[in-house]
Amino acid sequence: MLYEVPTGTGELKKIQLDTHPLCALFEQQIVPGSQDGEEVIDVRFRGSLPHDTEAGKDSQLLKVPLTPDLSFLERIETNLHGSPASAYRMGDSYDAWFTQRFGVPTILVYLGDGRRAVLGKTLVPKSAQEPQQKGWITSWTSYITGSQGSDGAPWISFSDVAPLMVTSESSLQDVRERLLNGFPVEMYKFRPNIVVDGQGEDAWAEDFWAELQIGNEDGDGVQKSTFQVTGNCVRCVSLNVDYKTGRPADGEDGSVLKRLMKDRRVDPGSKWSPVFGRYAFLDGRHTGGVTVSVGDDVEVTRRNTERSAWDWPL
Repeated sequence: MLYEVPTGTGELKKIQLDTHPLCALFEQQIVPGSQDGEEVIDVRFRGSLPHDTEAGKDSQLLKVPLTPDLSFLERIETNLHGSPASAYRMGDSYDAWFTQRFGVPTILVYLGDGRRAVLGKTLVPKSAQEPQQKGWITSWTSYITGSQGSDGAPWISFSDVAPLMVTSESSLQDVRERLLNGFPVEMYKFRPNIVVDGQGEDAWAEDFWAELQIGNEDGDGVQKSTFQVTGNCVRCVSLNVDYKTGRPADGEDGSVLKRLMKDRRVDPGSKWSPVFGRYAFLDGRHTGGVTVSVGDDVEVTRRNTERSAWDWPL
């Protein structure tokens, strides 16, 4: 997680796409075994530095260890959307790299063994059992999909309010054709983890999805993975960012949020924000790793009769 440290206050301020459009110019990729046999995250910056500096000679690639050694890191208290957690500062070299690109004092924070609570009642999954997994990729998957704390309450990492978001191609097509006059807005603007192609489902059918099963059973007995779909994703000005420039977009590309407001303010708990997509958690009955692949079958196994109501206490 990136935080800005405003001059003079010391109070951390989250760096995210809605307030810092330059986030759109960073790309991340997990690279197994690329640095001394350890897995790293390659972070690339596609833009230019916002001010003249000797740092302009530095590489636009930053390598961040996927599982850093916590014994060398400074603890720091964080708060994201009202859900606090104890975390770790990655160090001066990482802070300097991001500071040079954002043009404001920036620190890189690793959650590590910290946990953030899922707030409110509507987003909380019915179960969030701790998966017992081994291996770097399954452990990482367990980490980002949330789990259960010692008090039995579900937790999340530095995801905003839930570990996963599900959207559908049919709803995106409706936005393009009906609200944006055919403008080809891309799905990446909505930043989902799972995209359903929408066959057999009308646009916006996901508003009422409560549970999905994803995967293809075969002769080897491969089982489908179950996901609990618990709440709506209410949208902000991040939808209007131009991913080529890292700035607010012009024209139709910069009016996505406004157009959605026309008839997508459908969540009774957040009546001023339009909805696109649904938040999801890996079902707690999965005690081992799960695999989801492009092209897997998706089945809606449970639907709500009424719309979810947003109640995260922001």
